Amino acid sequence: MKRNKIIFYVSTGLLTLLMLFSVSMYFFNHQEVSVMFSNFGYPTYIIYPYAVAKLLGLIAIWNPNFKTIKEWAYAGFFFAFILAFFAHYMIGDGEQTGALIALILLITSYIFNKKTNKQ
Repeated sequence: MKRNKIIFYVSTGLLTLLMLFSVSMYFFNHQEVSVMFSNFGYPTYIIYPYAVAKLLGLIAIWNPNFKTIKEWAYAGFFFAFILAFFAHYMIGDGEQTGALIALILLITSYIFNKKTNKQ
């Protein structure tokens, strides 16, 4: 049980750091992110709402009282990371590794969250 909790906290902590870095880029380096979103073909007006959604998702994942919302947050992050991976892959900028790492951390966090809640 202790091993499962350690793996959950480490993977979720690393995922949180990655997401906070992403959110900080969205808020504080808006011009560069706007160019990136334009290259993807995404509208730039979704940058700030997307950053807020990422923050709310992190709050839901860390809060043990939000069981249903936590499931939705994991699902939302899963689809966001899959789409980010393929968006980076399709334009060929070589940045898909970050999305792949985030996806692996997310899946690990989800699995070990389930294991720690069973016990």
